[in-house]
Amino acid sequence: QALLVESGGGLVQPGDSLRLSCAAPERIFNNYGMGWFRQTPGKDREFVAAENSYFANSVKGRFTLSRDNAKNTVYLQMNNLKPEDTAVYICGARPATSRWYHVQGEYDYWGQGTQVTVSS
Repeated sequence: QALLVESGGGLVQPGDSLRLSCAAPERIFNNYGMGWFRQTPGKDREFVAAENSYFANSVKGRFTLSRDNAKNTVYLQMNNLKPEDTAVYICGARPATSRWYHVQGEYDYWGQGTQVTVSS
């Protein structure tokens, strides 16, 4: 059972925005760094964003990440969405001491993912 719970995905048109949410148990939220990856069929999971302003080049300037400590939730705000952003977006948590924010093997916990489809 996934400990992280994503929500907010959907079908949007190019240029639209979406905000994804990832809720975590307090013990994870307070002791782990949170990040987002995405996956499309037949491809490896791809790093998207992590706390402390780490972003993949493909989303830099369009996506932002924020944290609400009162709700134990991180948000991925996605603006100016493109068809190539279509994927299942998956939230992960890695130990706060880990510097390898872009390496999925560093993440101990994952959610089940939320589908984002960008299509006209």
